[in-house]
Amino acid sequence: MRVLLSSIGSRGDVQPILALALELRRLGHQAALLVSPNFQDWVKSHGIECIPVGPDVKKASSRMAQSGIPKPSKDQMRQLAAHTVRDQFRASLEAARGCDLIVCGGALQTAGRSVAEALNIPYVYTAYCPATLPSPDHPPPKMRAWIRSQSLPGLANRLLWKLDERSWNHFFLETVNEQRRALGLVPVNLVPRYVSTDRPWIAADPVLGPAASYPSDLQVTQTGAWLLEDSSPLPDAVEEFLAAGEPPVYFGFGSMVDSGKNGSMLLETARALGCRAIILRGWGELGTDGGGDCICVDDINHERLFGRVAAIVHHGGAGTTVTAARSGRPQVIIPHNYDQIYWSRRVAKLRIGVSGPQAKQLTARALTRALRECLKPELAAAAQSVAFRIELYGACRAAERLLREFC
Repeated sequence: MRVLLSSIGSRGDVQPILALALELRRLGHQAALLVSPNFQDWVKSHGIECIPVGPDVKKASSRMAQSGIPKPSKDQMRQLAAHTVRDQFRASLEAARGCDLIVCGGALQTAGRSVAEALNIPYVYTAYCPATLPSPDHPPPKMRAWIRSQSLPGLANRLLWKLDERSWNHFFLETVNEQRRALGLVPVNLVPRYVSTDRPWIAADPVLGPAASYPSDLQVTQTGAWLLEDSSPLPDAVEEFLAAGEPPVYFGFGSMVDSGKNGSMLLETARALGCRAIILRGWGELGTDGGGDCICVDDINHERLFGRVAAIVHHGGAGTTVTAARSGRPQVIIPHNYDQIYWSRRVAKLRIGVSGPQAKQLTARALTRALRECLKPELAAAAQSVAFRIELYGACRAAERLLREFC
């Protein structure tokens, strides 16, 4: 079987489907990835075929985060959305020819199901977080907007999901149906519901992110998180730093470019608690002029590093959250947008870490208070206990189920 796996976004969106691709290959099948061009070389380094689609997401994110640049108008946003949809349809149709199945991960998948319909092949939609599927248990996540409370009543959440559908339709419906007509397909009424189907999958750990109470017409399959095994060693400089003293605190905001905070503030926080620091530069290009108690790093093997630090401070991406939970070390989540507030609340509820201040309210004082709480022995003990319950074989389970249902 040949499978097309598609995900549009940052590394956190691509890494799970790369893990699935490797499992499919292990079982004797072929997989190709349709992802942003930023990750083409990385995907190919694993021996997996890669087809780029869309713009350089790092550059696009950096432009949107720059101060002094006016925000695009609604008309400009609609034009950008239309261009994105057309580009996805073109690339998806070309990449899917000769495939037996399309699997799409993440919300920004406007073309996959339509292309599968046109080619008469099966389609599976996968969410990386339970909170990205409609439920009265939570509001819809939002990008670059105020972060909604996770404790709203069910009626309010239902209303917000209805409004969210209208917003998606406003930006995407017209162009999606334009492209569907070009493929000889009938128009759809609701973009998000059509994309996610009535039988979505959730690639999230059931302990860390259990399925919510979804509407009765949604049949949800939860496989566990799709984890990519990483055997790459830590850099020599990091090994030397770790060996030179007590376990440090790790700080990293991944692909978040708009935290507005620099490495000096993070190092100040660590020093206030008598800790050393490892700071991931990330897409926000964090850095510091600190001395021997701090080291700045680029992309690094979290799986090897996290088990050797005292605590993990991060943005709350789904992948980083589950990797931190696997390590058995407590974590502080500084949510920036989308599903990150959900993960921060889950970490706090499980008592394996602290839901820290939101990125726009982050100060050295607030982060110091959150990190001090995180370093308490009872949180470390809970984190070690939960680590043993994290499902390690979600990608394997997902690959086997795909083969049972569609091969």
